[in-house]
Amino acid sequence: MTEIEITADLVRDLLQEQHPDLAGLAVREVAGGWGNQMWRLGDELAVRMQRMDPTPELQLKERRWLPVLAPRLPLPVPTPVRSGEPSERFPKHWTVMTWVPGEPLDHGSISRGAHAADTLAGFLRALHVEAPAEAPANSDLGAHPKGCTGGFEQFLQAVDAVGDVRAVRAVWDDAVAAPEWEGPPVWVHGDLHPANVVVTDGTISGVIDFGALFAGDPAWDLAAAWVLLPTGTAARFFDTYGHADEAMIRRARGLAAMKSLFLMLMGQNGDRGLPGGKPNWGPAGRAALDRVLKGS
Repeated sequence: MTEIEITADLVRDLLQEQHPDLAGLAVREVAGGWGNQMWRLGDELAVRMQRMDPTPELQLKERRWLPVLAPRLPLPVPTPVRSGEPSERFPKHWTVMTWVPGEPLDHGSISRGAHAADTLAGFLRALHVEAPAEAPANSDLGAHPKGCTGGFEQFLQAVDAVGDVRAVRAVWDDAVAAPEWEGPPVWVHGDLHPANVVVTDGTISGVIDFGALFAGDPAWDLAAAWVLLPTGTAARFFDTYGHADEAMIRRARGLAAMKSLFLMLMGQNGDRGLPGGKPNWGPAGRAALDRVLKGS
């Protein structure tokens, strides 16, 4: 698929066409993004431009559900305020959303581990409520780990210098052997990694990019205990979360191993200059995998 070149001038032109009252605000590019590209709009807004995503479903999903979820979540999340429709100038969807202040964790760090563990646990406890029947499902995410073994093996084989492969496989095998989620489908962010949370003053201060949002097994989000939080804080996270049984934690730990390998692979691709690679994700993935293997 051909990537459309998105410039500040294009963003301004689209605003002038569809939301002229916003066209006078300053437009600044935000580094990063793959399926979508973000542009700051003034101090309090952002424009989310569909880029590599082949369909508008992820943006339309955020438009539909974030206004429902945001009011009851204890951390700031991006909330749609205007919709941009495909046009001759730009034949894809774009959305004006609230800006979530802070620094993405893949460019920042958490120094207040206990606070971050409590904050993330409180956020997920508020998010993980039973989803309505019309909530989106996700065939790629949300499955029991036993349905994801192909992806796990692909990442494991692709990453150089994984380290103790036998130990990584043992964590995964334990997750595959864990009982399935038997509760009702709950709201799940689905893509909690260091680029999708923001930090301020050494702790988590916001959660972004809900394009993967689905109803399903909360273990997919609980993997963040190892993927995002510093060493030694996972136990506190689960204590604060309060709703995770042993099977859920086993599934979450295996999924954290898979997510860590994915981060390492993206870092490796970045080091090699491959499209979509993120050099700074490699160290984050390595640190996360170390936490997974330690179990803390």
